[in-house]
Amino acid sequence: MVFKCQADSYLKQYESKVVACTKAECKVENELGKLVKTKGYELELEDTILFPEGGGQPDDRGTINDVPVKRVTRKGSKALHFVTSELGIGDIVSMEIDWKRRFDHMQQHSGQHLITAIADTMFGFKTTSWDLGKSISFIELDTPAVTADQLFQIECSANKSIREGVDVIVHVTQVGSPMLQSVRARGLPDDHVGDVRIVEMKGIDTNMCCGTHVSNLSHLQCIKLLSAEKGKKGKTNLYFLAGDRILGYAGKCYANEKELTKQLKCGPEQHAEAVERSMKQLRVAQKNCTTLLRDVAVLEATIFNSKFDAGSTKLLSMHRKEGNVEFMNIISNEVSDQAFLFLTVGDEKGEGMFLICGPGNFIKDCGATLIETIVGKGQMKEFKMQGKAQKLQNREKALAVVQEYINKL
Repeated sequence: MVFKCQADSYLKQYESKVVACTKAECKVENELGKLVKTKGYELELEDTILFPEGGGQPDDRGTINDVPVKRVTRKGSKALHFVTSELGIGDIVSMEIDWKRRFDHMQQHSGQHLITAIADTMFGFKTTSWDLGKSISFIELDTPAVTADQLFQIECSANKSIREGVDVIVHVTQVGSPMLQSVRARGLPDDHVGDVRIVEMKGIDTNMCCGTHVSNLSHLQCIKLLSAEKGKKGKTNLYFLAGDRILGYAGKCYANEKELTKQLKCGPEQHAEAVERSMKQLRVAQKNCTTLLRDVAVLEATIFNSKFDAGSTKLLSMHRKEGNVEFMNIISNEVSDQAFLFLTVGDEKGEGMFLICGPGNFIKDCGATLIETIVGKGQMKEFKMQGKAQKLQNREKALAVVQEYINKL
């Protein structure tokens, strides 16, 4: 069956009759972008303007009687619309498409067809798969590399076709039709039922496809090939943008450029040089800080050792926000193995690292309690344990456990 969305991809509103409404569960995207199993209903309509996923193109969003459609899936010749409200069988319902999402998918999908055809015609690069991403899409080409010059030629040819306003025509035929012998295709899905659609870009490409497309290449506005990067199994991923996505991408790039100009205090043409200079300065500063931190660790251990030898203290408790694992290990290696250590580094109100050690049965008797208090995880040995802590804000509670143990000795 050819759905209404395939017969007229520009149709934004449509009325149809409910054929079936059954209870179902479906994984839908929540506000955080995570898939959550949701209870609802699967609606089958006589026809639909909401495209079910297929051909590498995601499904549409929209409403049915103002009820949001969370997913649209294809099952054989049926399009199933997942909603959270029940609708009556036989009801005439009104559909409205999320046009921004739909037109974006039309631009990216038609753009993919155009790039695929040109890459094949000009250089013999066959498309093996593609992905319509949320922000950037890519085409997997069966070639180990695409040069910068080849990338430029493909892009120029694609935009030339857009400027020429080449028509995009959809033909409908049947399985076994002679028309299918001359089209570019990777075969029909195993569960395909009914008519077959052929998308023709006049003089450029004919391709078997179930997706929604623009009616003229001028509606793509523009195509930008971003990069060609090494893919899997000796293939190349060609990343691209089409249509309105280019405007959004350019806007973000310009905003980033303005902010970099403000922060680096130089024009865009000097950004790379300024960042490289800053990185060199940062590496020097980090090296100096590391050296100083090591010196501080040795100094802290020396001060503690003098107090420990004098018998005035058995415990070295210290938190240093800017410290690291090396800082704690240096102290641990410098002090007596008969001393108690409770060392932490990182965010004192959140996550960080810890090192706790002590003689005798200290770790055996207190280790589990200390780990539970600071929500820690790491290595535990006979006299020492260290690792990551999720709640350093509980440090004082853990310290009280250590002091209580020492006081009982």
